[in-house]
Amino acid sequence: MRQQDDSPTPPTAFSAADAFTLRTALDALGGVHGLDTLDLACGHGGTTRLLASGGARRTVGVDNCPERIRRARETRHDGPAGPIEYVVAETAAMPQLGPFDLATALYLFNHAPDRHALHSMFRSIRANLRPGGRLLAIVPNAGAFPRVDWSPFGLRVLARDPDGDAPLVRAQFLTEPPVQVEFREWAHADFAEAAVEAGFTTAGWQPARTPPPCAERDEAFWASYRARPVSSLMTCVA
Repeated sequence: MRQQDDSPTPPTAFSAADAFTLRTALDALGGVHGLDTLDLACGHGGTTRLLASGGARRTVGVDNCPERIRRARETRHDGPAGPIEYVVAETAAMPQLGPFDLATALYLFNHAPDRHALHSMFRSIRANLRPGGRLLAIVPNAGAFPRVDWSPFGLRVLARDPDGDAPLVRAQFLTEPPVQVEFREWAHADFAEAAVEAGFTTAGWQPARTPPPCAERDEAFWASYRARPVSSLMTCVA
C-alpha cells in the first residue's frame, strides 16, 4: 500500500510519517550496524538501502514483483559491509534466506488475501529470524473506514467490501496522477494472533510518529494526523 520510494512527486504525509516512525524505531534499537537484516515487500528498495547504509552486515530485500526488484537492483547502493542482495519471492513461500537479526515490512500483511496466507507470512518470517530477532512492521489501522477521512494525508478510501476473511478496501494515493490500490482490512488482533501462532514470543504496538513541523506541514497538521493516523508500528520478538 505504500507510496513507492522513487516516486517523482514528494511523499504523501502518511508515507513521510511511516518513514519517520521506522527510522525512530531503528534508532531506539541502537541502529542496525553489524546486524543481518531482511526487508520484506521491499518495492524499489528504499528501506533496504536505509538498512544497508546503517551498516548492516548483510542486507536482503524481498518482493514478489520481478519489475520492482529489477528497478531496485538498478539503483546501485552498497552498504559499508557489501552489496545488497535482492530476491523475488512471495513472503508466504519464502525460501530459507537467513538467519537474520532484524526484519522490516512496510504494508506487507494487509495484502494477505486470506487468513491462511496471513499466518503463512508470519511463519515464514519467524523461520528466517534468529531467536531474539525482531520484526518491525508498518500496518494500516483498521476500523476507520468510512468514518475517518484520510484524504488530507494522501490516502482516499473509495470503497470497502466486507467479503472473505477480511474486508477488501479500494483506495487511491493522492499523488499526481492518483494511484489506485487495494488491500485487506485486517484487525490488529488478526496480526497478533498470526504472530503468536508463528512462534513470536511477543507482539506489540507503537503509535505513528511524525516528522518535525515544516512550512508545508506545521504542528497543527501533524497533530491532526496523530489523532487519526493511517498506520501503526507492530513490533514482534522471535
